[in-house]
Amino acid sequence: MIIFIRNVLGEFIFYYPIIMSLVWMIGSIMYYNRMKKNISGEDENPVLDEQPFVSVLIPARNEEVHIGDTIRSVLNSDYKNFEIVVVNDASMDKTEEIVRNISKENDKVRILNLRENRGKAAGLNYAMLVSKGDIIVTIDADCLLKDDCISWMVWHFQKFPRVGAVTGNPRLKNTNRLLTHLQAVEYSNVIGLTKRSQRMLGKLHTISGVVAAFRRKALIDIGMWSEDMLTEDIDVSWKLEQHFWDIRYEEKALCWIVTPETIGGLFQQRLRWCAGGAQVLRKHREIWKDYRMRRMWPLYIDNLLSITWAYTFITCLILWVIQVISGIDITSTEIGNPFPFWRGCMIAMVCLLQFAISVWLDRKQDKGIIKSCIYIIWYPVIYWLIQSFAAVIGTPKGFFREKNATAIWVSPERGLIDNTRKEVSA
Repeated sequence: MIIFIRNVLGEFIFYYPIIMSLVWMIGSIMYYNRMKKNISGEDENPVLDEQPFVSVLIPARNEEVHIGDTIRSVLNSDYKNFEIVVVNDASMDKTEEIVRNISKENDKVRILNLRENRGKAAGLNYAMLVSKGDIIVTIDADCLLKDDCISWMVWHFQKFPRVGAVTGNPRLKNTNRLLTHLQAVEYSNVIGLTKRSQRMLGKLHTISGVVAAFRRKALIDIGMWSEDMLTEDIDVSWKLEQHFWDIRYEEKALCWIVTPETIGGLFQQRLRWCAGGAQVLRKHREIWKDYRMRRMWPLYIDNLLSITWAYTFITCLILWVIQVISGIDITSTEIGNPFPFWRGCMIAMVCLLQFAISVWLDRKQDKGIIKSCIYIIWYPVIYWLIQSFAAVIGTPKGFFREKNATAIWVSPERGLIDNTRKEVSA
């Protein structure tokens, strides 16, 4: 029996990432072929019949380092019919002063001050109530938009009346060390491929909180953002899809962001993501009672399987360490072993193939991604460990989090040294 369980766990650890990689690669190639066929005439610039008024909402807490550049990147957009509402979430630095100085120079910029830290979702809800646009664009306070980013997202709302939201394509501007190169690999090799393949399957798991656009009518329909959710972007995505709004991924809606440069900062970020993901699974479990929600069932199952995989991986890793230290044959020498035996080599080969496809798909959007390719071999070793431990610790926090408790926003780590700014309007 022990041998049987050992073999089942080993097969699951090996085959789950292999199968999901194949799904992502095939789905992404299908997405590429369909998009190339559908919008070949608009491959370089979106063709807009008009420019409806857009409200750009920027929630910010203690963002004095980045908020000025973020606002200016929006002001430099080729889309001209917009306003900017910055939500200053009880910042204790010079965020308010910087925004007010910019607003004096440009009447498109307004500031909404919150006296207490109310959290990102609450800030977005307040900002939407004072905004004027029929289309709501939300971006993080460290986000630098490419000049045509808004135009590409608005294009979907004009062409397709059922579209309730469009998520953009965030990329890294601080690829200056191993950890940030691995995150650059993730944004292209995992997140980008996943969103493309999910789009082909019909339902997206997440509208990225970094950069997204919403139809105001759709947000009102779902009651806007939920203020008790740790990952409000996942929750709002699932709410929209349960109300039968279409949500889309636009790879040409580019922006650049700063990501954590330390293990601790990255782990805290992933801990919140995992806890928030588990919270979403608990909240939206009712989709199993409604057959109309059947296209969301694969998203739910994949989430459960990924959590199960993380627990299995960490369990086997611990057993392997015990075996090495004690010499007791608890498990096989491969299961849980972080070093590349033949199964590890096979997974590494699949990762390389997956990365090659992602680089090919992103060759126009992010030409700098190729410089991260030499770090891809470390991805299964370092990243899987971080993500798995975050899932193991964060999942119970999300599942058992007190209902209706406000998710107070804690500003994430924005990098150690921000000296790698990109020119995104070119």
